[in-house]
Amino acid sequence: MIPSDTPVGLASAARARAALMALSGRRRWLAAMALGGLATFALPPAYALPVLLVAFPGLIWLLEGAARGRSAFAIGWCFGFGHHLLGLYWISAALFTDIHQFWWALPFSAVGLPVLLGLFAGVAGWLFHALRVRGAGGGVASACLFAAAWGLMEWVRGHAFTGFPWNLIGYGWVGVLPVLQGVSLVGIYGLSLLTVLVAALPAALADPLARPRRAWGALVVGLAALALLGGWGGWRLATASDAVVPGVRLRLVQAAIDQRLKWAEGQREQNVRENLELSALPAPEPVTHILWPETTVPFFIERDARVRQALASVTPSGGLLITGAPRSERTDDNGWRYFNSLVAVDGSGAVVGSYDKAHLVPFGEYMPLRRWIPVDAIASNGAEFSPGPGPRTLTLPGLPPVSPLICYEGIFPGAVADPVERPRWLLNLTNDAWYGHTAGPYQHFAINQVRAVEEGMPLVRVANTGISGLVDAYGRVRQSLGLGERGIIDTTLPKAPDETTLYSRAGDVLFGFGLLACFLVAIFSRSHSPRSRFNDLSS
Repeated sequence: MIPSDTPVGLASAARARAALMALSGRRRWLAAMALGGLATFALPPAYALPVLLVAFPGLIWLLEGAARGRSAFAIGWCFGFGHHLLGLYWISAALFTDIHQFWWALPFSAVGLPVLLGLFAGVAGWLFHALRVRGAGGGVASACLFAAAWGLMEWVRGHAFTGFPWNLIGYGWVGVLPVLQGVSLVGIYGLSLLTVLVAALPAALADPLARPRRAWGALVVGLAALALLGGWGGWRLATASDAVVPGVRLRLVQAAIDQRLKWAEGQREQNVRENLELSALPAPEPVTHILWPETTVPFFIERDARVRQALASVTPSGGLLITGAPRSERTDDNGWRYFNSLVAVDGSGAVVGSYDKAHLVPFGEYMPLRRWIPVDAIASNGAEFSPGPGPRTLTLPGLPPVSPLICYEGIFPGAVADPVERPRWLLNLTNDAWYGHTAGPYQHFAINQVRAVEEGMPLVRVANTGISGLVDAYGRVRQSLGLGERGIIDTTLPKAPDETTLYSRAGDVLFGFGLLACFLVAIFSRSHSPRSRFNDLSS
């Protein structure tokens, strides 16, 4: 029964809790999927963070109604499936660049990936249930336990099986830059943990066995923590330097070439010419370095003098043209290895530096399980790529030391810069043309913004069809070219702050302490919660 003097809002929440806990069978699974889909709207490009105040309490109430661990796992899996089904729909767009060849992979990309990623949310649901039934308490303790279980599995998802840390909950703060500054302290996993915890706390208000003062107090503390973080972030932004690297002026080229034409026979040279034409446009101030996107040059530059001379023809005097291109090298058995690379060419046509992509896309650039799946990777063009050595600081003439990131290498927190030889800026070359006008390129750009704040370095991003742009060390987008636009950006390079961020030094250590604190709060509350005293008496 709901007391008659209960405020209307809390009474509605209590009724919603009772209704969700009472669901069973298909209705329970569908409700979990719907809540997971709703949570997606908190992330880029929607940034509707308040939906988490419905999605996560709803999931907690569904889990509290589960009688067994396997039911809790299924609820969590359904939530994760709905969340990733909606959040990652755009991945299937890549197959439509050659749907006649890859039609068979459509159900695997559209449904199979959410099925697999849902397993992590399923384990979070099972873990929540397993610890809760062992007396971890309810109310605030449930919120802490849920946040810890979700945060732990987000971290595992970002590392297991090469990792896929896409659409972490903390990315919803990209639209609120003052709060986003928190990732310079605790990283995106830490900000996600805090976000999930605050979003989960309202569930305690509807728990009849929770202490109302404690529930309200915890919610106020959580909101105050976000407000304090935002206040500190606002101060950080207000005192940020706008200094630029002297003598460096970059030209970012976005030719917006359709993926279906990018590697087409008879079209490849024309595609290069389009980039050359944009690179040769007059500039109001002299350009020192020209930047092209991932695999803009579909030829082996180091083996093709004609291509090198064409690139040299638009390279600024004393400067460089930096482009994405495939690279090859001989193996010991006189075969060839291929790399997805960044190549820098000077005004004489000489290759003065290169970087080979280290974190390749499974099924896109290479086939894991090659023995059992006898088909080519989607982006391999018949020859799979080999991985490079990992994060590397590249020293190029006329530029501060840079950490190159090709395509989705920028999505991995704490793995975008050499920790020993620290760079001064990040350069992301990518080709999001695979995904057309979908949410994918917006999500990808937002994720790269967060890397800049975490590492305390400016980031330059050059994408074939967009979004290209310049992000400073505080996540502020200085200039950008929208999705599908054809054009150039001429810009200076912001100077990286002299002080390194706490996250770049400590990594996920503070996030780990946060996880431990949430688990301890949940477990410690066992001896103080009305529910555990009731269980002790009934036993």
